Amino acid sequence: MDLVNAVLRIARPTDRLQEIAQMYCRGLSFARLGEFEDHQGFDGIILGHPQHAYHLEFTHHRGVLVGHAPTQDNLLVFYLPDLAQWQERCKQMLAAGFQRVPAYNPYWDVNGQTFADLDGYRVVLQQRAWPM
Repeated sequence: MDLVNAVLRIARPTDRLQEIAQMYCRGLSFARLGEFEDHQGFDGIILGHPQHAYHLEFTHHRGVLVGHAPTQDNLLVFYLPDLAQWQERCKQMLAAGFQRVPAYNPYWDVNGQTFADLDGYRVVLQQRAWPM
């Protein structure tokens, strides 16, 4: 199986589907790539950037409560090497409603900032390049 051209989709449940989708669109400049309603009891919104090979899918199973993130170490990490872009994105995350929190793993505080969404899931904006 060749995964070189695969698209990665990370899916997770939420009790606040619309609010979470709006938060990630505003904070990370994601676009709504798709959505569905009552697909065998599930509603969902797929977010991402059309030119990138990754998506986030937020789902809500009608009648089921999922609550908060199970741990403080559930992370999405984005590497932003440009300082000005990183600073602007950090401001955008706060304006979108994310809360700045100390990283559970202190490694992420060295070159980054950690933000929690409404469900307690965390996004790290790392101010450095990914070491390729």
